[in-house]
This record gives sequence, C-alpha cells and structure tokens, in this order.
Amino acid sequence: MAATRALSLLASVVLVALTALPAQAAWQLDPARSAIEATLVEITPSGPVPHQHRVRELSGNIGDDGTLRLPLRLSQTDIPDRLGGLPVWLQGMADLPLATLVTRLPPERLNSLAVGDSLTETLNFRVDAEGVAQQEPLALRFTRESQSRIRIATAERVAVDGRKLMANPTLRTVILLLGYEQIGDEVPVTLDATLIDR
Repeated sequence: MAATRALSLLASVVLVALTALPAQAAWQLDPARSAIEATLVEITPSGPVPHQHRVRELSGNIGDDGTLRLPLRLSQTDIPDRLGGLPVWLQGMADLPLATLVTRLPPERLNSLAVGDSLTETLNFRVDAEGVAQQEPLALRFTRESQSRIRIATAERVAVDGRKLMANPTLRTVILLLGYEQIGDEVPVTLDATLIDR
C-alpha cells in the first residue's frame, strides 16, 4: 500500500514537472514574410550598373536538432517576371533547387529568447549547388517580436563572390539571359525573414 502511494506521488510529481517545462516551439519560415535581396552590378562599357533582384517565399523548417534546409528555386526569383516568362528549355528547371542553404541553430536558443529581445549569431551556412558544396559564415540577428514570431535579418554586410556565381553553369545561363555579360566581383545580399511557431 505504501509502495502504491509512493508510486502515485512520484507520478504526480513527474506530471507537474513536465507540465511546468516551457513548450518547445517548432519553428518554420513564413514564406509571405521571408526573402533575400541581391544587388548584381552589371559591368558595361559606360560603367557599372546595379540591378536589384529578389528571391521570395523562402520556406524551411528548423528540425529538432536545429538543422534548417533552405532550397532556392528559379521560380522564387523575380527573373521569370523580368524575362516575360522562362524559355521553354528552362521551364522544367523552374521548381528544381538551384542551390540549397543548410545551417544549424539550436532551437533552445530561439525558445529562450524573450519578447522584445535580440541575439546575434554567426552561423556557418553550407551552400550546395550542382554538386559543389562550400561553407560561408553569416552573422544574423534574431529578434523575438511575439511568442510565436521571430524576425531574422543580416547583422552585417554580406557579399557573395560574383565569380563563383558565374562559375555555376545554371546561374551563368540565367545571368546571361538577363543580358548581363559581366557582373562585379561582389554581389551584396540581405536577408529579411520571419520564423513562426508552427
């Protein structure tokens, strides 16, 4: 009888302890509020000409281990609109990832962020594009706007190597389709995204 009461008491204590723990959020990007902007500088005989481009509707989930996979597709860019539609031979590639960004951020760091507070983290992003993988550090600022929403923005200037973009056959084709025969060595990039608790 005493053993039964002890087990019952122990079960009650465990139940109370579990319900007292903060709920772990399951974060995902809100496509309607998540985009990357890039400035491609076209090199022309009359001088450099900057062009703004956008990758919209970013989507991805942060897994239990903190891994975020972010596929980037041609259909997410403003390029089809600028070209008045994609050529037939490129249409089949519109929804295939041109590149996938992969990074890791422990979810507990986000979950412990109080509303109104920010933290800056330098994350290592792996970029997988057509079998070529490279790593880039990226400083991001996370600001908790509400219990269920965290805003992410680049915390410092970020520039992608324009030569590496031109070395990627698919990206080079797209850049040439836009009429840019040569672009600058630096492509400044900004991220403005929102994580929501799914």
